[in-house]
Amino acid sequence: MTPTLPHSESGLLEMKAARQHSRLTPYLVNALALALAFTLSVALGPVFIPPATLGRILFSALGGLAVNPAWPETFHTIVFAIRLPHAALVVLTGAALGGSGAAYQGLFRNPLADPYLIGVASGAGLGAVLAMAIRWPTTTLGMYGVPVAAFCGALLTILLVYQVARVNHALPTTTLILAGVAFSSFATALTSFLMMRSSDELRRATAWLLGGSILSGWEPVLVVSPYVLVGLGVLVASGHALNVLQYGEEQAQQLGLHVERAKAVLILAASLTTAAAVAFSGIIGFIGLIVPHTVRILWGPDYKRLVPLSTLGGASALLIADLLARALLAPQVLPVGIVTALAGAPFFLWVLRKSRSQFFA
Repeated sequence: MTPTLPHSESGLLEMKAARQHSRLTPYLVNALALALAFTLSVALGPVFIPPATLGRILFSALGGLAVNPAWPETFHTIVFAIRLPHAALVVLTGAALGGSGAAYQGLFRNPLADPYLIGVASGAGLGAVLAMAIRWPTTTLGMYGVPVAAFCGALLTILLVYQVARVNHALPTTTLILAGVAFSSFATALTSFLMMRSSDELRRATAWLLGGSILSGWEPVLVVSPYVLVGLGVLVASGHALNVLQYGEEQAQQLGLHVERAKAVLILAASLTTAAAVAFSGIIGFIGLIVPHTVRILWGPDYKRLVPLSTLGGASALLIADLLARALLAPQVLPVGIVTALAGAPFFLWVLRKSRSQFFA
């Protein structure tokens, strides 16, 4: 005979189960949204591939499983040579921008801190173009130099912006944005100059600057993956540190957090992910601003889940923006940075108006 739990104990177990379910719900919702957006990204295009057929194509490639192909041979080429690597690169880029945006907002305790708005993306872009101006790399070994140069540009920019914008021990919104805009303009001017000097690559560089990938295939995905995965792993693991930093640096120090070390780790990790995203996908604005705010409104400000949820949400949001970029003027493909700017600029103005009273109160 199975023993019966006392009423109070069974109630506690039910409460724990309900709490566990509520914790998992945001992750399940975001994972489903990402899976749906990824499927649509691979299925939609000039040649439509039905999701059922797409599933069979992917299933047939798993371990060489025998599946009777009932689709044209071109479908296999389209999926594995073009759309899957493109969608994978978009996922990595969106995840990097969403996760780093959440980390920057928590690090600076500022609702307007975003890789694009505070100039980090432009600094990374300048570093990437410097590497490209020497020689546009087409080999895997050569491509590793692009994210390294982008990382150096991003890190230098964030350090300069942070030092210039800091007033005593505070980081006011106005000075942060002004410093970011100033350094972003400077980096953009140098980037434009380098692009003009590289006349043969001007068209490709211009498309990249607006958020258009410069390379296709699996090579850029393989190159960018280690940077993004390592950087995001550090940011996700730093959720507790970001929560403690919301009390202010002095209070965080009293609570036992090694503030300077935590800040250095967060800046390096966020800059690494931003640089990796910019290096091969171009300068894409506002994903790091819109997604963390949406997640914060829906599921709260706890950075232990805000960062991973922003990572998932960033990937989904950029996939959707990429679909719009391909569909709006089909068969011509818009740079995805144009789509995110059109959606993000009004959102930024709304956040700017509400930030004084609503966010980080």
